[in-house]
Amino acid sequence: MADLWTIYSKPVPANSRELWTLFLQSCCITAVIGGLFYNWMFASLEYSWHLSVAMSISFSLLLLLTLFLVHPARCVFSMIMPTLGTKQGRKLLLSTCTMIVVVNITPNIMSNIKTILQVIKCISKNSSESLLNSTSLLGTASWEFGDAIQENVNSLNIGSPMNGHVWFSLLKNSSFTYQQMQLAGEKIGRDFLAVEVLVKDSVRVGNKLVAGFSMLYLCFESTWYLKNYLTNLSFDNFYMTKKLELLAADRKAAHLLVGPSKNLIRPTGLKLSREEVTLCLVQAMLLTVALMLMLVVVAIDHFAFSVADTAVRKAAQFSVVPITLSIKYRAKIGILPFLSKLVWLPSPELPLQDFERSYHYYLIVSSAQCSISRPTPPSPSVLLAVGLLFCILYTTVFLQTYAHRLCRRIAGSFFESWEEKRALYLYKKLSRRHKEEQNCVRD
Repeated sequence: MADLWTIYSKPVPANSRELWTLFLQSCCITAVIGGLFYNWMFASLEYSWHLSVAMSISFSLLLLLTLFLVHPARCVFSMIMPTLGTKQGRKLLLSTCTMIVVVNITPNIMSNIKTILQVIKCISKNSSESLLNSTSLLGTASWEFGDAIQENVNSLNIGSPMNGHVWFSLLKNSSFTYQQMQLAGEKIGRDFLAVEVLVKDSVRVGNKLVAGFSMLYLCFESTWYLKNYLTNLSFDNFYMTKKLELLAADRKAAHLLVGPSKNLIRPTGLKLSREEVTLCLVQAMLLTVALMLMLVVVAIDHFAFSVADTAVRKAAQFSVVPITLSIKYRAKIGILPFLSKLVWLPSPELPLQDFERSYHYYLIVSSAQCSISRPTPPSPSVLLAVGLLFCILYTTVFLQTYAHRLCRRIAGSFFESWEEKRALYLYKKLSRRHKEEQNCVRD
């Protein structure tokens, strides 16, 4: 592995064997990255199959030529890999996580909402139809009640005969009601479909823009780091490297790396400074906010499924509702009521025929003819994928510091001569600091 890395990081291959080894390394890297690039475009960003294949092939060929022919480009590409563990890498992973949630959970929520609307539509249609059919019962009840009133009036034998029937007007044009309900249901369905399409398209376009910007920024960040590394000796030069230790040992100045050089960091050390720990905690808090927003969407998905499942089960349980119409009619006639008011005595009353009857009807709330889709439960695989991605995201928060250190080591391995100059510059800086401290002590 050390020999392969040496060949890969060399500016120019020394012989044909190293040339063919570099070409095979470039081909293997290109094949892996091209496959990942295709899967990212087709599965995550939802580009078409033809466009994903064309873009992957073009990107792979360009990457192969760049890795094989351009030495600084190999260094930049190698630094992009650990850079994925930094802020921009988290943006890419977070964009992928958001796309998974929108593509899989949002349609599930919309589907359950449609199921709830179908239940409401079914109940409204069957209830209105059953209510319209119940008018015949009301007509029968009103006619019999009118007969009872007519008998009481006829038994008095006063005045002209009266028609005591109650005339009940029945709505005959029920198809108009059904048509209006159907149009209202279709309009609600179209509105929900338009909202679903708008949300999915907006998030899809936003994720594509974020993903493209993040990829460009990854390349820019690595290129910017390499440019500063090669042009500024003091840039990111506070590590206790092996070259610095060898230089101090050769000049018998190992004491420079102890005591006053507290700010020096070993690039291979696992210990984090206080500033690095604080930065990691802040990044973790920001990531937790994004996680809470994702959990809100997941909770809405579970709530929509629970409501839809309950609505379907309750509609099946209460498909028929019994209705009872009770009419109680009692009539009396007072004899000379005005005399009783004059003499302050109760007037005699003559009871007439009473009417008391009950009518039964069954109101149909839902029927088997209604087309109600089954509620869609939340997908455990989506929750698992989101959970794993967030575990990786939290891991990258604490790996960010080590990724930055690894970028420096990669740049040093590609440009060893420049790394020696940087070590000499740091050694001279430590020597000047040590002399200044000694002068302060003497003074």
